[in-house]
Amino acid sequence: MKNLVLLSLLFFTVSFDLERPSAFDVGEWFKFRIHYGLVTAGFATLEVKESTRNNKKVFHAVGKGYTTGMSRWFFKVDDNYESYFDKNTGKPYQFVRKIDEGGYTKNQEGFFNQDKNTVLVKDYKNNTNAVFETPEQVQDIVSTFYYLRNHPNVDKLKVGESINVDMFFDNETTKFRLKFIGREDLDTKFGTVPCMIFRPLVQTGRVFKEQESLTVWISADDNKLPIRIKASLMVGSLKADLDAFKGLANPFEIKVKK
Repeated sequence: MKNLVLLSLLFFTVSFDLERPSAFDVGEWFKFRIHYGLVTAGFATLEVKESTRNNKKVFHAVGKGYTTGMSRWFFKVDDNYESYFDKNTGKPYQFVRKIDEGGYTKNQEGFFNQDKNTVLVKDYKNNTNAVFETPEQVQDIVSTFYYLRNHPNVDKLKVGESINVDMFFDNETTKFRLKFIGREDLDTKFGTVPCMIFRPLVQTGRVFKEQESLTVWISADDNKLPIRIKASLMVGSLKADLDAFKGLANPFEIKVKK
């Protein structure tokens, strides 16, 4: 009986190790070119670093977005989003949101208490502190992106099915929904990349026309790397295309290289 138990434990351990590898790791970095047609409006970068929280090594994701050239004269954007989240559970410990979008500014930090299911938000612009209750599996806006890339069902979705996440954003917890649309081989500057297509459910109002104004193409390989984002805005539309990358955790699948 003892041997049978040990054999079973070994089987489950090996089975776990053979599951899909993590979609990212420390050192991953990529850049997007944001454009209206052929006109470059700006760039955005995302990088995974390592830091320490609660005496544990954690992921530290840093996202930056900014306008360039003439676009900066019409609509200046300087955004900085950060998240510190657990390497095993994906739960966030802290977020940073420091943005300037055409004069709309925020300067906040949030500190999650995973034991009490709360988040302390420090608003440096308004010099206020506030504590909000959160669900047990809550994510911030940046950690949500990485959580979804490693979601165990992301490869199993059928067209029309969704993954739901409790996401804390703008001092409240919202139900973020990522709906699977289908698959497509996308022509990129790197070659033809097999992709999965998703539509995130986004908040309407200041920027977006409707809840399904965003379409995202994600690489169908183990990286689940964003390849293209298309947004329908209140005025016109824009695209963000993967422009450069390094430090991927897994081989990048390209059908036809350029």
